[in-house]
Amino acid sequence: MAAHHEFFGGKLHVYKRDDSRFWQCSTYLKGRNFRISTKEEGFAQAKDIAEDWYLGLKSKARTGDLPQGKTFKFAAAQFRKEYEALTAGERNPEYVKDHWNRLRVHLEPFFGDKVLSAITPGLVQDYRIHRATSRINAKTGEPMRPSRSTMHQEIVTLRLVLKTAERHGWLTYVPDLAAPYKSSGKISHRAWFSPDEYKRLYTATRERAATPPKPRWRWACEQMHDFVLFMVNTGLRPDEAWRLEFRDVEIVKDARSGETILEISVRGKRGVGYCKSMPGAVVPFERLRDRLRPLEEEGRRHHGPINNGADMVLGSRKPESTERLFPYRHRELWNKVLSELDMKSDREGNARTAYSLRHTYISMRLMEGADIYQVAKNCRTSVEMIEKFYAAHIKHMIDASAVNVRRQRPNKRQPQRGTIAQLSKFGQEIDLGERS
Repeated sequence: MAAHHEFFGGKLHVYKRDDSRFWQCSTYLKGRNFRISTKEEGFAQAKDIAEDWYLGLKSKARTGDLPQGKTFKFAAAQFRKEYEALTAGERNPEYVKDHWNRLRVHLEPFFGDKVLSAITPGLVQDYRIHRATSRINAKTGEPMRPSRSTMHQEIVTLRLVLKTAERHGWLTYVPDLAAPYKSSGKISHRAWFSPDEYKRLYTATRERAATPPKPRWRWACEQMHDFVLFMVNTGLRPDEAWRLEFRDVEIVKDARSGETILEISVRGKRGVGYCKSMPGAVVPFERLRDRLRPLEEEGRRHHGPINNGADMVLGSRKPESTERLFPYRHRELWNKVLSELDMKSDREGNARTAYSLRHTYISMRLMEGADIYQVAKNCRTSVEMIEKFYAAHIKHMIDASAVNVRRQRPNKRQPQRGTIAQLSKFGQEIDLGERS
């Protein structure tokens, strides 16, 4: 610590950390530590705030109003132990690791020493403000605000810890963690490639595969071209495609359509599922199957670490059935092609990634009039997700004949129903009937 002072016989500590410009204070009461930041840079002002804070805690301790109970750090440790044991083999290790990182980096430094009962909706709102203002961009001097999805994931981790405390009786109820002042989120279209943009993309990857910038990049360029065609004709998620092995794909003739397609056994975020491709995926798959693989010394076979895979020395063997279709992700090549085409982002500023190829598949299927339920089933997602993020933005989903309906106007030459002439005629018929 840069500086440290003690008051009230060593019961109150006022100190400044090396990496902070504010003075902080701490004390030990009723069997637990309390500490806060004075938010003051001057020692005299910080000393006055620390003394008032300490005397306030002493007063609450005498009246029994001092917050007591388990701390957030204690509940977080219990959550770690339970979550790791009960979800072993059911959750992706990276997903579990992300929970631990959020606790270690963000949540525990802010909530760690606070009693669980002191975590109120107001304190959670203070946490949101802290996350939005604590990091400053060194170049621009502007706050580096976390994205909405990042904050959502941190609140999810916070809720899991508080639910753990509630189950053990350390917390009466989980407070409201909803974000106030939040407007209804605008549903934006997922970044995709329109038919014209997709044509430009595969034309560019085809030309690069035919004439690569360097001869040793030929294998990577050919793989990238087939990856683009394969993804847009199957609708797989990128992680599903990267996990796909040759034994998971079978070329079959569809009985109902009579076309030759691929039947794919998919292993991804939703477990094991199945996909039937478009006919356009067959030729790229055959090229992937027949293409010679790099030497084992240069390109790692099977399931080794996935790197760029640009510089490849080809061997003389074809891939085995247990090898992956796409052993390398070629991020640099993908970004290079998009940059050259000026298609790194769409007109709304959404970045185009490998996921955009899946979005292109779904959007094109809807534009061609495919059944939305069958598209959702083939993509291992829900109709709700497709209607929310895709169908609402496809013009072909609107039936103009059903929208532009006009009520038929009556003919002015003929008397309308209920006119005086009709009523008088009707009255004459009734009169004649009575006379007869």
